[in-house]
Amino acid sequence: MQSAGTLSTPVLKKAIDRYYKELQEYKGRADYELAVRTAFLNLLAETARQVKWMLIPEQTLEGGIRPDGVLRDNFDLKRGIWEAKGPQSDLDKEISRKIATGYPLTNTIFENTKRAVLFQNKKRSFEFDLRNPQEVGDLLNQFFTYTEPDIATFEEAVKEFKQRVPELARALLAVIEREYKLNKKFIAAFDEFSELCRQSLDPKISKDVINEMLVQHLLTERLFSTIFDNPDFIRRNAIAAEIEKVIDALTSRSFNRHDFLGSLDRFYVAIEAAAKSIDGWFERQHFLDTVYERFFQGYSVKRADTFGIVYTPQEIVDFMCASVDEVLRREFGTSIEEQGVQIIDPCVGTGSYIVNLLHRIPTHRLKYKYENDLFCNEIMLLPYYIASLNIEHEYYNRLGEYQSFEGICFTDTLELAESKQMSMFVEENTERIQREKDAQIMVVIGNPPYNVGQI
Repeated sequence: MQSAGTLSTPVLKKAIDRYYKELQEYKGRADYELAVRTAFLNLLAETARQVKWMLIPEQTLEGGIRPDGVLRDNFDLKRGIWEAKGPQSDLDKEISRKIATGYPLTNTIFENTKRAVLFQNKKRSFEFDLRNPQEVGDLLNQFFTYTEPDIATFEEAVKEFKQRVPELARALLAVIEREYKLNKKFIAAFDEFSELCRQSLDPKISKDVINEMLVQHLLTERLFSTIFDNPDFIRRNAIAAEIEKVIDALTSRSFNRHDFLGSLDRFYVAIEAAAKSIDGWFERQHFLDTVYERFFQGYSVKRADTFGIVYTPQEIVDFMCASVDEVLRREFGTSIEEQGVQIIDPCVGTGSYIVNLLHRIPTHRLKYKYENDLFCNEIMLLPYYIASLNIEHEYYNRLGEYQSFEGICFTDTLELAESKQMSMFVEENTERIQREKDAQIMVVIGNPPYNVGQI
């Protein structure tokens, strides 16, 4: 996470002086934990304000853990934990007991007015003598300026990313709700986008779902430009460009997306490093499905279940595509690669089936097939993004040139079959859908969501 910056020395000295004075007042009157912890609480709260953090006493965290204090930054993200014990307690034993209960140890202070132990990055990092003013200052500086290190492995990054996503999503939703009350530019942009969604996707689409679309876009946009080496995607893709208009309005008053997303650097770095080490397209597909599936499991278990977000193993995708090609050859005297054999994946997910098909088409026929014979639909924003990038990236790898994939539509396949919708999000998307409707589809391939759910 981003460093909060060092504390002002004069302010810190005054805060420490007040801490000792308050402790002295308790001496001989009340030397038990609930009384003396107030002095350290006041010290932490005062110094936290310098770096725009807030100390929240006894806030219940995941798993029912309730520390004496949780420190959050101005994005409401958890930055540190404080646990107080009485002066007569065996601090090391108390720490062991807390660790056994699953206590968070990313940046955590354990103290008993005499000693303090600071855990950082899940390791016992420093000990301080709280009877020494210099060491109290060292403790506070070490605590408030802590920066989480980059995660060493992809597996650990994905696991921790999944755990962190709900907190980040809640913080972003709070920003969106606040700006919707105070930011006239954002209100207008949000309402216009909402109407577009109602006309194009679902007349009953809720504000909560639209909020989620903005959150998903914000939390994953960096991966689009880095993993796929496609920094222009947000500008080139019609749907992403529309959402960016709303995000631009969101950031027009006070919210800074780069400051907020800085807290994700350590996850992005590990995920990006892992992506660079993957050469084969088969492994790359598995990698992307894993990142996306874990993202949604962390972000919204309910939404993941509603839309059946458990992606088809690549071995099954490969088998199904090979089987379709074999049936076309044996029963119809044609093949996937032939011009005019038009194919659709109605629930494309992250694009695994279309990418597999592209992989099977000879290079000299790829451009025609890409431009004319392949179609797919997706109703959820993140898989739509990833499928677009995935398919376009495979084409780029094969032919060495970028070309937008015009065959993908942001729409509900079932709604498309049942209704005559006048508008399908934006003009470019509407044109793509009409082109798909006019196509002579010969093959339907894919794996529909295992659950029944609508936006």
